[in-house]
Amino acid sequence: MSATPVPAVPTLAVWSDSLLAYNFGAHHPMSPIRLELTARLADEYAIFHRPNVTLAAAEMAGDAQLETVHDPAYVAAVKAVSDNPAVVDEERGLGTEDDPAFPGMHAASALIAGASLQSAAAILDGSALHAVNFAGGMHHAARGKASGFCIYNDCALAIQHLLDRGVQRVAYVDVDAHHGDGVQSIFYNDPRVLTISLHETGTHLFPGTGFANESGGPGALGSSVNVALPPRTGDAAFLRAFHAVVPQLIRAFAPEVIVSQHGCDNHARDMLSSLRLSIDAQRQMMLDMADLAREVAGDRWIATGGGGYDVFNVVPRSWTHMLAIVAGRPIPLHSEVPQSWHEYVEVRYGQQAPLYMGDDADLWWRSWEVGYDPNDSVDRTVMATRKEIFPYHGLDPWFD
Repeated sequence: MSATPVPAVPTLAVWSDSLLAYNFGAHHPMSPIRLELTARLADEYAIFHRPNVTLAAAEMAGDAQLETVHDPAYVAAVKAVSDNPAVVDEERGLGTEDDPAFPGMHAASALIAGASLQSAAAILDGSALHAVNFAGGMHHAARGKASGFCIYNDCALAIQHLLDRGVQRVAYVDVDAHHGDGVQSIFYNDPRVLTISLHETGTHLFPGTGFANESGGPGALGSSVNVALPPRTGDAAFLRAFHAVVPQLIRAFAPEVIVSQHGCDNHARDMLSSLRLSIDAQRQMMLDMADLAREVAGDRWIATGGGGYDVFNVVPRSWTHMLAIVAGRPIPLHSEVPQSWHEYVEVRYGQQAPLYMGDDADLWWRSWEVGYDPNDSVDRTVMATRKEIFPYHGLDPWFD
C-alpha cells in the first residue's frame, strides 16, 4: 500500500461559495451542503492557506468553451430551462426527476465546468502541476443530454482543453460508484484519451452501462476500460481490482496528464450504491493516483469530486483528504475531526459528525500477482477487463 507523501508542488484549488448555486432543491440527493461542509473542513486544516496552494474563485465557462464537448443546441436548451424552470425537455434530460430545472441552472453548471477548465489551463501554463475542483466530477453529462445529476461535463471539458492545446495523451480514472458514461461516450473514438472506470455493475446500478466489452470505438480500440464490480464489493476487493488494472494501463499508455474523478458514493454509508468502501480506501486510491501522476505523467494531475450523498459523515472527510493529498501533505486517518467543525455541523444542521478522519478500516488486499481465483466474482470481472483490454496495450492479461 502506498504511503508516499505527495511533494508540495504548485497546486491550484478552485473554490468559491458561488459553486453552491448548483442546487436541485431541498429534497434532491445532490445537496450543496456537501460542498459547503467540505470547504469548511478543509479550511479547518488550513489547506487553502498552504504556501504551495493558490485558491482561485470559480469562473464560468463560456458557450464556445462548453460547445467543445456539448452540442450547441443542448447548451441553448439548458439556458432555456434555466430561464423558465417550468419547461421540461425530456429528450435532453432537463426538467426530469434526476435533473430538475432551477433558476440559474446554466450559470451554476457553467461555473462548475469553468472550475475544471481553470484547472486544465493552470496545468498547461505551468502555474500548477496539481489542480483540484471538488465541486466537479459531473461525469454523466453527454454531448447532448443531461443525466444523473450532471448538466455540463466538466471532466470532459478539461480533457478537451488539454487536447486542443497540444497534449497528446490524457488518462481519465473514475472510481465513482456509477459508471463514468458521459466521459466515455465523448471520447469513445479518440485514441488520445484513455478512460478507466471502476464502478458497481450496470446490471444493478444506474446508468446500466460500463461493461468490459465497451472497449472503445473503431478508431480507439482499447481506450475505454471498464471494471463492473458486483454489489457489496468492499475495500479489499475494490483495491485489488484497482491495482490489477489501473497502474498497468497508465504505465503502458504513458499519459502526459492524469484527470481523476473521486466520487465518494462508493462508501458503505452512501444510499445510492451498494458498494462497501471506507474513507480509508478512498484516500488510498487518491494516494495511488498521486503516485502514478508523479511516476508517469510528470506530476501533472487534475482531481475532481463527483457523486457522494452522505453529506455529513462521508463527503467532507473524503474530499478534504483529496484536497490535502493534491496539495502534498496528507491528513493522517487517525486525526480527530476538528471540534469547531463538529460543533458547527451539530448546531447548524442538527447532525452528529464523525469523530475521526478515517473509518479505522483494514486496507490489506490480495495482490493480483498471488493468483486469479475463478470462483471469486471480483476476480472474474477483473479478468474480463484484462482479457478485453490488455492486449491492445501490449500487456498479457494473465501476468502483467
